[in-house]
Amino acid sequence: MRASHTPDAASGPHAELSHTRRQFLKFGVVSVTAAAGGGMLLSFALPAAAQGGPASAAPNAGDFAPNGFIRIDRSGKVTLIMPKVEMGQGVYTSIPMLIAEELEVSLDQVQLEAAPPNEKLYSDPNLGGQLTGGSTSIRYAWDPMRRAGATARMLLIGAAAQQWQVDPASCHAEHGSVIHAESQRSAGYGTLVDTAAKLPVPATVALKDPKDFKLIGTRAKRLDSPDKVNGQAQFGLDVRLPGMLYAVVAASPVVGGKLAQVDDSISKTLPGVRQVVRLDNAVAVVGDHTWAAKRGLAALKIEWHEGVNAKLSNADLIADLVAAGQRTGVVARKDGDPATLLAHSSKKVEAVYHQPFLAHATMEPMNCTVQVTPDGCDIWVGTQVPTFVRDAAMKLTGLSADKIRLHNFLIGGGFGRRLEVDGVVQAIRIAQQVKAPVKVLWTREEDIQHDMYRPYYYDQISAALDDDGKPVAWSHRIVGSSIMARFAPPAFKNGLDPDAVEVAADPPYDLPNIYVDYVRQEPRGVPTAFWRGVGPTRGTFVVESFIDELAATAKIDPVKYRLDLLGKTPRAKNVLQVAAQAAGWGNTTLAEAGYRNGRGVSVMHAFGSFLGMVADVAVSPQGEVRVQRVVCAVDCGMTVNPDTIEAQIQGGVIFGITAALYSEITFKDGRVQQSNFNDYPMLRIDQTPLIEVHLVKSAEAPGGIGEPGTAALAAALTNAIFAATGTRLRTLPVGQQLQSA
Repeated sequence: MRASHTPDAASGPHAELSHTRRQFLKFGVVSVTAAAGGGMLLSFALPAAAQGGPASAAPNAGDFAPNGFIRIDRSGKVTLIMPKVEMGQGVYTSIPMLIAEELEVSLDQVQLEAAPPNEKLYSDPNLGGQLTGGSTSIRYAWDPMRRAGATARMLLIGAAAQQWQVDPASCHAEHGSVIHAESQRSAGYGTLVDTAAKLPVPATVALKDPKDFKLIGTRAKRLDSPDKVNGQAQFGLDVRLPGMLYAVVAASPVVGGKLAQVDDSISKTLPGVRQVVRLDNAVAVVGDHTWAAKRGLAALKIEWHEGVNAKLSNADLIADLVAAGQRTGVVARKDGDPATLLAHSSKKVEAVYHQPFLAHATMEPMNCTVQVTPDGCDIWVGTQVPTFVRDAAMKLTGLSADKIRLHNFLIGGGFGRRLEVDGVVQAIRIAQQVKAPVKVLWTREEDIQHDMYRPYYYDQISAALDDDGKPVAWSHRIVGSSIMARFAPPAFKNGLDPDAVEVAADPPYDLPNIYVDYVRQEPRGVPTAFWRGVGPTRGTFVVESFIDELAATAKIDPVKYRLDLLGKTPRAKNVLQVAAQAAGWGNTTLAEAGYRNGRGVSVMHAFGSFLGMVADVAVSPQGEVRVQRVVCAVDCGMTVNPDTIEAQIQGGVIFGITAALYSEITFKDGRVQQSNFNDYPMLRIDQTPLIEVHLVKSAEAPGGIGEPGTAALAAALTNAIFAATGTRLRTLPVGQQLQSA
C-alpha cells in the first residue's frame, strides 16, 4: 500500500474565540477548579442538548453540560479523560494531539483515562449521547479539545506571569513549561497549577493559526500500538479476575425462538463444569475454564420452541420487501415534478437494487464479564455506548446508577456491533445466577448466527434523460428496516428514517427534479443494527451504480458524466478529478493476460467528508473477480493525523471489498445459514489490492473518516465489473453471479 498527497489551495477562518454569551451558546463554556489532591482541573462544555438523539434534552437558558476534562497535577502530568472509545480508529492518538497542540506539550505527555458513563458530562452533540460511532469523534473534538488546551495554556502563562510580576504577553509556553525569554526564567506546568486554578478564565482565547501547528497534520505514531504489539493492551476478552468462572452460550437457532427444556445430566458430570444457567431464549454452561464450559455445552440435550419463524426463508423476507415496495412511502425529498417528467419521457432508465443482510464479524467475538452482588454490579466489557450499558444494568438489577461500575476496555473491532447491549444484557442475566464473576463468551458461530444484522435493502430507482443524456427527473424508493426507530426514536419522525435515506435524499449531483421516499419494512424476527455506515454505505452503492447506468445509456464516459453534474458540489468534483488523474483514467487499465479488465468509479459525500474512488478489477474466464488496485482521493477537511486517515481508508476499502464480493447472511427454516469464516469469508492478504490514498489539502473543519472508505467501495467495484464484462450487477454480493452468467 502506498499513500501520496495532492495539494489543493484553500483557506479558512482560524482566529480568536471570545467567550461572550453568543459564543457560549455556539462553542460552549470553559471552567477551572482545583483538583482533588492538588492541581488544576479544566472542564469544557458544549450545549449538548437541542441536537436531538436518544439522550439529549433541551436545557434551560444558560445551562450547559460539560463534555470532558483535562487534569494537570503538581508533577505536570496531563490527563485527558477520554469521552470516546478506541476500537482501531486511532482516537487514542488523534484526540490527544488536539489537546497537546494547544497546550504546548509533547504527545507522549498526555495520559488517558476512559470516561465513565455520564451523559451529562460526555455527550457528543453530533450523536445526542455518550456514543462512539458515525465517524464523529474528530468532528466532535476538533473545537472543544483545542479550546480547552488553549485555555489551560493561557491560565498557566497567567500563573507564571503573576509569580514573576511580568506581563503575560512577554511569556510563552513550550514543552510543558512557561518561559520568560527576557529574564531566562522558566517554570514547569506542575509548579503553576495551584495558582492557575485560582485565576479567572480569560475572556478571549486565541487558537493557533494552522500554519503554526506542530502536531496537527503530522504523522504521529499510534500511542496504542506498542501495547498491542507486545500483548499488554487489554481488551474485554483479556479480563482475568480472582475466582472468575467462564460461560459459553447457545441461543435459540431460530430467530425469535425460546428454550423449551434442557437435559444437563451428562454435562454436570464433566470435570470443570460448575452449573447450567437457563434463560428464556438461551442456555449457558458455566465452568472453571472455557474448554470445560464448551464441553459441557456440547453435552447438553436442548429442545427449543421454534415459534412462528420456524419455516422462515430468505425468499420470504425478500418477498416482503418487494410487496412493501408497492406502497407509497414517506417523502424524504421532493423537488420539482419528477413524476410528470418520468411519465412523459421517451428515454427512461429503471433499475432495482438488492443489498443483503450483513454480519459484523469483528475480530474480537462478543464477550462480557459481570459480577452481581446485592450492593453492586461490575461490568468489564468493550462498548461503544457506556451509558446504554449502565442503564441496562440498572433496569435488570434494580440497582441505582452509583452501584453500577463499568470498566470499559479497548475494542477489537466495533463496526456498529458494540453500539448494541444485547450481549451485556445476556451476560448480566447469567451473572445474576452465578455467585462469582463470570466471563460470558460467544463462539464465532454464536457471534455470526446471533448478530444484529445490517438490514436487507430493496431500492427502486428511475430517471428520465434529456437529449444530452442528462437526468431531468429522478425517483428513488428505499424499502427496508428502520434502525433509528429502535435505536434513537426521537430521530424517527413521521415514519422517516434519516439514516436509511442518507445520500439517497441528498446526492451530490445537480438533479432539478427529484423524488425520494422511504417504506419501512421490518424483517420478521430478524434484529437489525448499524454496520459501518449503514445509510451512506447502502445509499452510495445505489446512487453511484445508477449514475453509472445513466452514463452508459447516454454513451458518455462515467467520469465526464459525473463531472458535468457536480457543478454545485465543488469539493466532490475536486476529489473525483484527483482520483481519476491519479488512477490514470482514460489510459489502459491494469491488463492481465486471460482476464477481462475494467475500471470503475464512485463519488461519495457523507460524514462531512468527500471521496472520489477508482477501482481496477480483473475478471477470470470462470467469472472470479479480483480487485487489483483502488485509488482514493479524500477531502476530509483539516487532517489531524494523516497516518490514521490513510489506515482508516485502507481498512474501510478492505472491509468494503469483503462485503461486496462475499458477504451475505441468509435464512433457511428460521436459521442463519452462515456460521464461521468458511462460509462468511474475509478478504485474504493475498487478495488485498494495492490501495492508494491521496489526501486533498483543505482548511475546512474535519469530517469523519472511519466509514467513508467502505461506503464508496461497492459501487466503484461493480462499475468496474461492468466496464470489464458488460454485465451490470445490481445485487450484492457479487458472489457467483458472473460465474453463473
